[in-house]
Amino acid sequence: MNSGIASYQDVLTVEQSGRPADFPSNTYELIKRRAERSPDAPALSFFLQASEHKRPETWSYAQLLGRINQTANLFHSLGAERQTVIAYILPNLPETHWVLWGGQATGIVCAINPLLEPSAMAELLNASGASILVTLAPFPGTDLWPKVCKAMEQVPKLRELVLVNLADHTRGLKRPVARLLHKREAFRLHGFDGIGGSVDNRVRIHDLTQAIKPMPTNFLNSRRRIDPDDISSYFCTGGTTGTPKLAMRRHRNEVANAWSVAQFFGDNLGQGKVIFCGLPMFHVNAVLVTGLIPFSQGAHVILGTPQGYRGPGVVNRFWEMVEHHGINFLSGVPTLYSTLLQLPIGEHRLDSLEYGLCGAAPLPAEVMRNFQARTGVRILEGYGLTEGTCVSTCNPPEGERRPGSIGLRIPGQAMKAVVLDEQGHYERDCVIGEVGVLLISGPNVFAGYKLSPQNRGLWVDCGDDQCWLNTGDLGRQDTEGYFWLTGRKKELIIRGGHNIDPASIEEPLHRHPSVLAAAAVGRPDAYAGELPVAYVQIKEGEQVSESELKDFLAQEISERAAWPRYVRIIEELPLTGVGKIFKPELKQREIRDSLETALKEAGLETVRLHVERDPTHGVVIRVNAGDVTAEASIQRVLGRFPFQFTIEVPTAALA
Repeated sequence: MNSGIASYQDVLTVEQSGRPADFPSNTYELIKRRAERSPDAPALSFFLQASEHKRPETWSYAQLLGRINQTANLFHSLGAERQTVIAYILPNLPETHWVLWGGQATGIVCAINPLLEPSAMAELLNASGASILVTLAPFPGTDLWPKVCKAMEQVPKLRELVLVNLADHTRGLKRPVARLLHKREAFRLHGFDGIGGSVDNRVRIHDLTQAIKPMPTNFLNSRRRIDPDDISSYFCTGGTTGTPKLAMRRHRNEVANAWSVAQFFGDNLGQGKVIFCGLPMFHVNAVLVTGLIPFSQGAHVILGTPQGYRGPGVVNRFWEMVEHHGINFLSGVPTLYSTLLQLPIGEHRLDSLEYGLCGAAPLPAEVMRNFQARTGVRILEGYGLTEGTCVSTCNPPEGERRPGSIGLRIPGQAMKAVVLDEQGHYERDCVIGEVGVLLISGPNVFAGYKLSPQNRGLWVDCGDDQCWLNTGDLGRQDTEGYFWLTGRKKELIIRGGHNIDPASIEEPLHRHPSVLAAAAVGRPDAYAGELPVAYVQIKEGEQVSESELKDFLAQEISERAAWPRYVRIIEELPLTGVGKIFKPELKQREIRDSLETALKEAGLETVRLHVERDPTHGVVIRVNAGDVTAEASIQRVLGRFPFQFTIEVPTAALA
C-alpha cells in the first residue's frame, strides 16, 4: 500500500528509495507493462454526449494497447520514423489517446489547440515540421474541418492527412444516419469533389478507423527501440495566443513525471480508481494528470464528451456522473470549482469523490473552503508548467493542505527560490521565507524550445553541476517545505485557464496610428480568474475613443479570449526609473477597481480598501469595514478572489 505524500519528509524518503532500476524508460513501455499486468481492467471510457454518459464505450487495458499498436503501425506504414512529427488537432476523443501514445511510439507528437484560428494552426504546423496531421472529418455542428482546410494551404511540408469521423462513435440505427450526415456536410462544404477536392494533391487522405483495421494489435511493426532521450512530444507554451513556443520533451521527461506524481498520490490514482478527464487534450494537464499517469497505475479514465467540461450538459450533470461512475478524482481550473459550487447536489451521493486537483491560476480561499465544506472533497492546489512536463508541486493528499500555497515539490525534482542579478545570472539561494525567482531541476525538465533563440535566459548556472530551469515565476518556500507564488514574472494573463500573452494585445495597439504606448494586464475576476485590460497612452494631438480601440482590437486579434474587457486611455503610463512601463501599478489599479465593484454590487458601498504589494506575500488587501456588521459580508465577497486581506473594524464600532 502507498497512501501518498503527507509531508516534506515523505518526499525525501521516496527520493532515498529511488526509482526501480527496471522502471520503463519510455511512454510506450509504461502503458504496455500496465496492460500486461491488468489486461482485462477498464482503461478508458468515452461518451459522445452528456445524456449518454450511463452507456459509455469502454476499452480494457489490452484493448487500449491494441489501438495504440495499430495506430503506431499505421504511422509507420505512412513512412514515419523517429524524427517524424505527427501533429494532431483534435478534441477529447479516444482516438486522441491512440494518436498520442501510438505517435510517440513511432515519432514525435505535436499537440495543437483546435480552438486556434487557421493562421495560428499553420504557424505551429510549420514550426513543428509536421508531415502527418490527424484531425476531425467534416461533421454537422463542428467548425474544425473548415479551419484546418485553410491552415493546410499554408503548410507545404504536409504529406499525410488522417481523419477521425465522429460518426464512428454513434451506435445502432444512429450510425448509418450519422455517416450520411458526415457525407452531406462534406458535400455542403466541397460539392461533388468532396474532401479530396479540398486538399492539395500532394497530401494523401486516410480514414483512421478503416486504416488501422488491418494493422497488428500485439506488436510494433517498426520493432523500434525507444531511447529515453528520444524526443517524444512538442507542446505549445508561452500562451495560447502570441508568439508560440514549442516545448521539446523527451520520453524520460514524461516517464519521470508520471513516476513522481504517482509516488506523490500513491494508491489514490491506482488500480480501481476512476479519473474524470474534462480539460482539453492539447494541454499537458489532461494528457499527463488524467492520461499517462493513471494509465501507468491501472486506473480507469473517463473522457466526458469531445468538449470536456465545455460540452453541453457536462457540468450541469456532473454530480450525477460522479455518483453513477464512482468518480474518485478530477482535475480542473478555479472557474470549474466556482461553477460547480452553484449547482445543487440534490440526492446525488458524492462519497466516491476524494480529490480535486486545481492548477492554472490561484484558487480563491473562499471557493476552496465552501467547496470542501459542501462536498467533502479535498481540493489540492498545485503548480506546473509544460517545460517541467506537467506537475512540479502539489499540496499533499495525506497531509496539511495550505490554502494559497502550491504545496510541496514532487519527489525527484529539485526546486528553489533564488536571487538573480539584472542580467539573469545567479547570485545566491534565497533564505526561508525570502521571495525570489523559482527554479526547477530534474529528469522531468524538458529539452528546450524548438526555436533556439527562445532558449536565451532559460537556464541558470547555480555552480552545482545541475541544470536549473528559470520558471519565470516569483515565490518563496516556508519552513515546512511548502512553496508560495507571489507573482508571475512572465506576466501571462490567465483567463479561465486560457493563457494570454500581453504582447498579443499590446502589439496590435502599437500598430494603431493614434497610440503612443500600451500595456495589457490582468483584471481579477471571480469567475474567469483574470480578464485582459489594456491601458493606452495616445499621441499628442490625436483623438480616438476607447470603444474605437476595442473595435480595432476585435479585428486585429484572432483569439476572442484575448479581446480586452476594457480599454483605458490614460494621460501617461507609469514608468520605472529606467523608462520601462511599470505594470504592477496598473495591475493594482485593476485589483482595487475589481474588488470595489464587487463590494458595491454586494451593497457594501461604504467599505474602503487599500491595495498594497508586500515583498513576501505579494498583493495584500487592507479593508476598512466601517461597520462591524459588514465583516461577514466582506469576507464572503473578497474570499472569492485569490488575495490575502485583513479587515479593520473601528474601535467605536466594537464598543
